[in-house]
Order: sequence, then C-alpha cells, then structure tokens
Amino acid sequence: MEPFHHIHRVRLGSLIVGSVFAVNHAFAQETLLGPIEITAERLVTPTKQAEETVYTGTAVTAKGIELQGAKASMQVYGAIDILPGVSTEQPDSSGLGVEQSSVRLRGVRSSLGTITVEGIPNYGGNPIGPRDYLYDMENMASVSVYKGATPADIGAGVGTRGGAIVLHPRWPGDEPGAELVQRLGSNRFTRTYARLETGRLNDSGTRMSGAFSYSEADKWRGPGDLGPRANANLMLVQPMSEDLEFEVWLNHNDQDQHLYRPLTYDQVSDLGANRDLDYNAERTGKAAQDIHYYDYNRGSYDNTDLLSVITYDPGDGIRLSFKPYYSKEDTQVLQGTTSGGGRVQERNRDIERWGLIAEAGGEIAGMSAVLGYHYEHTDMHITTRNYAITGSGLAYRGYGILATTGTTHINSPYAKLAGSASGFDWQVGLKYFNFRDAESEGYTTSGAPDYGLVRAPDLDRAARTHEIWLPSAGVSYDLTPETQVYASYGKGFIRPYSYIPIINAYNGNRAAFQAAGVTLDELFSGYDMEESDTIDIGLRYRGERFELMPTFFLARYRNLLTSVSDARVLVNGRPISYQQNIGEATGYGLELAFNAYLSDRLTLYVNPTYTRLTYDDDLTYQGTSLATKGNQVVDTPVWMGQAGLIYRWGDLEIAPRVRYLGERYGDSVHTESIDEVFLTDLTLSYSTKRLWPGKRLKASLELNNLFDEDYVAVINASDDSRGGSPSYYPGAPFTAMLTLGVEI
Repeated sequence: MEPFHHIHRVRLGSLIVGSVFAVNHAFAQETLLGPIEITAERLVTPTKQAEETVYTGTAVTAKGIELQGAKASMQVYGAIDILPGVSTEQPDSSGLGVEQSSVRLRGVRSSLGTITVEGIPNYGGNPIGPRDYLYDMENMASVSVYKGATPADIGAGVGTRGGAIVLHPRWPGDEPGAELVQRLGSNRFTRTYARLETGRLNDSGTRMSGAFSYSEADKWRGPGDLGPRANANLMLVQPMSEDLEFEVWLNHNDQDQHLYRPLTYDQVSDLGANRDLDYNAERTGKAAQDIHYYDYNRGSYDNTDLLSVITYDPGDGIRLSFKPYYSKEDTQVLQGTTSGGGRVQERNRDIERWGLIAEAGGEIAGMSAVLGYHYEHTDMHITTRNYAITGSGLAYRGYGILATTGTTHINSPYAKLAGSASGFDWQVGLKYFNFRDAESEGYTTSGAPDYGLVRAPDLDRAARTHEIWLPSAGVSYDLTPETQVYASYGKGFIRPYSYIPIINAYNGNRAAFQAAGVTLDELFSGYDMEESDTIDIGLRYRGERFELMPTFFLARYRNLLTSVSDARVLVNGRPISYQQNIGEATGYGLELAFNAYLSDRLTLYVNPTYTRLTYDDDLTYQGTSLATKGNQVVDTPVWMGQAGLIYRWGDLEIAPRVRYLGERYGDSVHTESIDEVFLTDLTLSYSTKRLWPGKRLKASLELNNLFDEDYVAVINASDDSRGGSPSYYPGAPFTAMLTLGVEI
C-alpha cells in the first residue's frame, strides 16, 4: 500500500440500498483518502480540501448516505448521522419535519456552524444558521464534515463554531442515464424522485442533468401534513476550452408543513401517556385553547439557490476559480403563543444574498499555495406580525418586531500553504472575517383601528463591524504505509445571533428599560462574536481487513451568549435578565470510527463518541446564581454512538443498526434529565442488473425504531436554559418504508 497522502482508485462493490447509487467522482475542491483493495464499499472516509496535505475532515460516501434511509435523502443532517461526534435530532423519520430538526457536533448546535455547496455557504436568520432541508441528497456525490479545524477556503457564512459541512454535487457525467425511485411508507409517506442525465452532447463535452422530487406525509402524531415538498435541480457542465470549464448549479425547494407541538418536561416524563399529544384538530373559539389549533401552527418555506464554478487551469501548476452565487429565501411560520392572553404570531423571513469567492492556487518552491477572497452582500428582513384569535378566525393586530432589517456585508480574504518535509505533511491557513452589520430603525405598532407603525427611537440599532482572525494548522506523519498519525488546530467563531430574543426582552419590559435610561442599542453593544479553539490528535490505520480511526479533541469556547442580570432595570422588584456574550465552556472527548471487513459478504462498523462539554462558571438569572460550573452543557450526552452490520448474500443485503444516545439534560442546572435510549433499525434490500441489460432494479424495506421505543428525539433549548424553559419533541414510533427504483 502506498502512503496515505496518495490518492487511489476506489473499487466499489455492486450492492446498492434504496435510492442512491455509488459514484466515482473527481472532486474539484476535495480529495478522499484512498481505500485498500477490498470489495466492500466504504461508509465514511477521511477527507481534505484541494491543495491541502493533511486530512482534517470526514466524508460520508454515497453508500453511507443511502444506508441511512429516507431521512438522509432530504436532510443534510440525516445524511451525516452515521459519523462519530454527530447527534442528529429529528421529530419524525421521514425527513420532512424541518422546523424542529437540529444536530449537535461535539455538543455544539448546528445553528452555530455552516453548510456549503462546493464551499459556498447556505444560511438564513430567525433562526440563525444553515438550512439543511433544501436539497435532494441523491444529487450529491458525498458530504464532508469538519468538526475541528475548518479549511480557510470554505465559505464561513455565519460561522464555524458548530463545524462546517461541504456538499459535493453529483455533476453530470459523460454517459447518458436516468433514475426513477418511488418510496412509500408509514403515515401515508410518499416520495417520487427522478433524474435524467444527457451525457456528452457535443465534442466540447457539454453535459446536463435535471432532477425533480415530490414528497409528502401525514404527521405521525396529531392532525396536519408534512409537505408537500417539491424540489427541482439543474446542473450544467460546459468546457469552454482545454483549460477553462464552466459549471452551473440551480436548486429550488418549495415546502409546507404543519408543526409538531412542543411538550413540557412534565409531559415527556410520562411519555407513555403523552407521546401522541399534539395540536387540536378543531377550533373552540377560545384564544387560550386555539393557540393550539393545528392550522395556526404551520410553516411555508421557499428557497432558490444558484451558483457557478468557473475554473481556469492554464498549466504549470496554476489554478484560478471564481464562484459567483445568488440565494433567495421566502418563509412564513405561524405559531400560537400565550403572550397577550393567547394569540398567533407570524414569523417572516425575506432574505436575499449574493456573493463571490475568487481563488488562485499554484506551486511555490515545492509547496502548494492558495490565495482567495470571499465577498457577500445580504438583504435580510426579519419581521413578526401578530394576530388575535377570534370566533371567525385570525384578525391582524400589527407588527410584533420590525427592527431586524437591513443590508449586511462579509469581506473575508484567506490564504493557505501546504507541503511535505522530512516525512511529514503539513499545512497552515489564515482567514480574516469581517462582518458589517446593518443599522436598523425601530418601530412599534399603534392601536385600533389601523395598527400602523409608530417611530420608536429607543429601538434603533447602530451599524456595527465585527472582525476576527482565524488561523488553522495541521501536520501528519506516515508511521507505516497503513498507519498515519496527525494533529490539527483551528480557530472557529459565530457572528452575533439571537437578535429576536433580546428584542422581545426589551419590548416586553420597555417601560422598565426606559425608566432606567437603557436603550435597545445599549443591549446590543454587549453582543460580540463567539470564539472557539479546537485541537484534534488522531491516528488512522487501514489494514487488509479493518480500519481504525480514533480522534482525541480538546476545545475552548469564549464569549458564549449567556444570560446576565441587569440590576439597573427592575421588574416586580427583581433585576431583569437578557443575553450577552460573556460565557465560557471547555470541551474534550474521544471519537472512534471502526470498520471491519470480516469477509467479502460481511462488514461491521462501530462509531462511539465520548464528549465532556462543561460550563466554566456559574450563570446568573434575575440576580440569582445558578450552580452550573462543571455541568455538562444542555442536550449533550456524554456517551453516544452507533453500530451496525452489512451482510450481502447474492443480490440481497441485510443491514441492522443500533443507535445509542446517552443521558442528556434540558436545562443548565440539570433538573430536567432525559433518559438514555437504544434504537434499532433494519434495512433489507435487493439490487440486480440481471433482469434487463443496462438497467438496475432496486428494492428496499426500511424499518425504523424496530422495537417501538418511547424516547425524546429533540430538545429545543439554549445552552443557558433554566428549568421550565426548554421544549421537547418525542421521537417517531416504529415506521416502515418501501423503496422501488430503476436506474438506466
């Protein structure tokens, strides 16, 4: 076997599960660690960005995505759940419940990280962070995850404290082809996916692909629907000359859903009685009850993303690339609230982003060098509207928040340098991130009859600039052709977020703030970037029959958004609390990826994780000190992991899997404990080319939560949550899904 830094051709097995098939793809911006010569397909593999020498990430292959079933076909987080250190939380098993889904990487929430397509960021506001539900994952060749050091050439979006995820499109190939897949399952779940590739259309190598899917299901608890979800994707590869290529990627996702009702800790403490509790099917005419009417709790999500990758490679080791992009989000979410005696609030997201990542790479004195620049312009309008609940329906009662609008800018130059010396591979990177936040004028709403806008200068916010330097470094050494040791360091961040809660805190106690002479802008002066420093130390061994990849990680977090008490502002004789960037936390742990190829028919994988992520100090709330120092951070199990077998017998494949999620806490003082849970899934699949020449027939049966365990799937809480404030969502019961497909 050659050393690790060489790239080998993958010899893929012939067995396919579900609707995604394995693809050999020469990634323009990433390389995967080459496998040994075995017939089994890999689920995960180490990965790195182009022109780097040290593998600092982990990629989920097409086989790894397909193994995780329906949810992985429509949600990025569902596709990476197999990785150690990743805890994906979903309220249903179909992948259609987008509003309450989340993931934690090494205990850090996904909203504090980034998702990119070819390094171009995808994100929005309210809530801040990536939108993982926008893509059909059948259109992706692989997914790369960076939990520690993030390469400098990945567009950061809102930040990388919660890691970075890179999606690699399945660009159209030279040969024409078609794929049609139909899924059916529990709760009237149905999904139709179709993809067509033209192959080479002319001598220049023009290639196109088009894909479309339509999905919908009933909620597994309570009235309402998940979907419909319609997704369309177009790709074009156009070589202009031998050294110039033009790629275009267009994705549109239109989705509706009724929300699942959040439960309290008392309710989930008796899941046997409350697992099916959800929103009401009928209106009563009473506001206190009708905030729980299912059609007053729903969302509509419309997203369009367009990007282009222009690559110029004139030779002599020089490469130039330009990635212009445009993104549009239009979302409305209705949700009942107890505020004001019971009403419905509509949250609106109207976000338009456009930008460019320009990059030059080449060889300098035997080293690889990259110099790049990322610019982004964003128009973000986040508003809320209030509606009174009447006997005849909803009646408009004016804006709730109109203070988070404006134009923001990102300017982010970066550089990387990589090489080899004395048997070591090494790399260093440096990124400067400058975020210019918009100024905003404040308004309140007048009373009846028009509920118009009234100027409120104390709600104004000044424009602010936030900036940070982000170094990264890595080194690896091949002890033997099969064994590599490595270490990496990376600095991460998240730009200021959680604007709505602090605005709500001010608006809800405006008279008290005004009496104390405190403006909203003064509260925002305490907002800053959260920062992290992460070190990974690991080993990778690849033998003839097994792979072992342990990683020890250590992280320090500063400027965390944490509740503070303000003695200047008293409400009912007690100081008011709101969030500011003053908290600190420490994390460390061990991740292990283990794969054993016991025979040509049988593969075993085991991916456990140990994580300690704790508060460095006690927190305060309304003048009271909370005993949080040394406590595990909210919603972060100490132990978690999953293991499974893949057994192949002719054209049949059997893949049982066990997932374990250790004890978690919903609040920072550990009064709300969520029990550990073991979940068992089973996939049976059949795939053959023997029925028709040149065509592949695929069929699979996916059984999730095989033993129908009662468990809490999602904890919706901030890291400084107190008892009584988190909300919880039960996990889906036993579900079955059948997949039928043909591939030409």
